[in-house]
Amino acid sequence: MREKKLILVTGGARSGKSSFAERLAKEAQKPVTYIATCQPLDEEMAFRIQEHRKRRPKNWKTVEEPFNPTDIIAKEGKSDGVILLDCLALLVSNLLLREKDPNDPKSFSRVIEEIENLAITCRSVKGEVIVVTNEVGMGVVPEYPLGRTYRDLLGKANQIMALYSDSVYLLVCGIPVDVKHLNRVLEKGVYDLQ
Repeated sequence: MREKKLILVTGGARSGKSSFAERLAKEAQKPVTYIATCQPLDEEMAFRIQEHRKRRPKNWKTVEEPFNPTDIIAKEGKSDGVILLDCLALLVSNLLLREKDPNDPKSFSRVIEEIENLAITCRSVKGEVIVVTNEVGMGVVPEYPLGRTYRDLLGKANQIMALYSDSVYLLVCGIPVDVKHLNRVLEKGVYDLQ
């Protein structure tokens, strides 16, 4: 069986996504590069960033890159290590809000093109890549156009990343389920999940 090269970890808020992704990275027993896309734009986000930093092992290399993790992955992925990108949802938000008119369909297309390049790069590197994202399409329809644009854009970005991924883990109450594996099993008509 082929080694898992790209793993997508998704779920709702506080579902355990980041902790699970960090556990996968540790279990690989390889050098880890952690790419953080969060920007400390207010006190609460600065606090969250500090908490994430405390949780990570000291020997992990951390790169804070809110807009262009693709270049970091291309560079760091030349070795046989693990790259953990946390998170795609914030990256999509950063890219969308950088646009002059976020609600313009051309803005949507530009962000999607960047996500497709990211997914292709993740597949092409030597190392293993773990990408964390949020599932935002299961809740209430956002009241404002920008919120709906973001929800639609992240949904499309998640689909692209899932397409390129070997495994897609959905975290529910801290429990990971490999939905891509389940999908393959069901497509084959095999119902013995062992």
